[in-house]
Amino acid sequence: MTIHLNRLSNGMTVAVEPMSGLLSASIGLYVNAGGRHERIEQNGIAHFLEHMAFKGTPTRTAQQIAEEIEDVGGYLNAYTGKEMTAYYARVLGADVERALDLLADILLNPLFSEADIETERGVILQEIGQSNDTPDDIIFDWLQEVAFPDQPFGRTILGPAERVASFRRTDLSGFVGERYSPDQIILAASGDVNPERLLAAAERLFGHMQARPNATVQSARFARGERRVTRELEQVHIALALEGPAVRSADVYAAQLYSVALGGGMSSRLFQELREKRGLCYTIFAQAGAYSDTGMLTIYAGTGVDQVSDLCNLTVDELRRSADGLNRAEIDRARAQLKAGLVMGLESPSGRAERLARMLSIWGRVPSIEETLERIDAVTPDQIRSVAEGMMQRAQPAFVTLGPAGKAPGLGDLVARMVA
Repeated sequence: MTIHLNRLSNGMTVAVEPMSGLLSASIGLYVNAGGRHERIEQNGIAHFLEHMAFKGTPTRTAQQIAEEIEDVGGYLNAYTGKEMTAYYARVLGADVERALDLLADILLNPLFSEADIETERGVILQEIGQSNDTPDDIIFDWLQEVAFPDQPFGRTILGPAERVASFRRTDLSGFVGERYSPDQIILAASGDVNPERLLAAAERLFGHMQARPNATVQSARFARGERRVTRELEQVHIALALEGPAVRSADVYAAQLYSVALGGGMSSRLFQELREKRGLCYTIFAQAGAYSDTGMLTIYAGTGVDQVSDLCNLTVDELRRSADGLNRAEIDRARAQLKAGLVMGLESPSGRAERLARMLSIWGRVPSIEETLERIDAVTPDQIRSVAEGMMQRAQPAFVTLGPAGKAPGLGDLVARMVA
């Protein structure tokens, strides 16, 4: 499939990947502005801004926004990440330009009325409360804070309730002014899309935006640390993280393959050893995340009060063993899982459009799927071993427990076991 890549005179990128045989399309505005781009007094503002986008513009009320997209059977949504905020729609091919007009309006012309700000503030505070009441959700926020202390990358996407309670209209418009520069916005579309017509519509809707200097971004610095939070829960929840390769690193796919073999599915080391053989937990998994200047290998599990010591110690033992003990069958299985997940995710226009934006943000170009699969195939057992052993040898984990974790080993004990 051919990718049509253009740049408006103000620096905004337009990427289109038509998909033959489809009658629907996905279209989105992906802004390189997320949680890590906030100053401490702004923590939570990127997510608040995402919520406010749907509350109305000078020409559309919130209800009209919802009705306009659903009148044509479409779907409109948004999300905020560490490094990107996305506003996107899924529609039939005939309605792509209508969807783009709607997306442009909510991005460029939000009302930010005081009444709407107060309403959405209440919604977000409820969201924060719900997250705090969900152990296997909040523990990852705490793990991020422990791993990246006193820096934007370690702060939560939602922000603290007291900060959200203080945001005003000027805070929202100020963040837009700082971060929503046209050269930081990618318009990506895939499916039943006409590239020439979409480019012309983009020029009409966004060509007037003025380019401006980009604000700086603080580098992420991974740190060793521990947090133990006691609550009256049935289970103890644990999360452990080690620093991994950044997204542009030559080792990024080696880290991902290692995480899949370690805890990425039912056949993985952690699942088989700790759940299937020993019955120490119901849920356990490992995953590798990669960002512009850092990465994380994360392990999560929930277990009983009396099982937590064994689970923690055996998890570290398996980390150490698998660092240099993965066999060819395990690596090949992990490789197949990683490649299949990538390919299956790209069978929808939404997956394709998001990949366009993500690749352009990372590389400034869109590698072919074949190129990516070749990079995964090129990873050797020695490379996986080197990456895994490097994480072990640094022995700088972040560790969080939530619940009645009195019997859980301390961080020092886990580190000593890790390097034994």
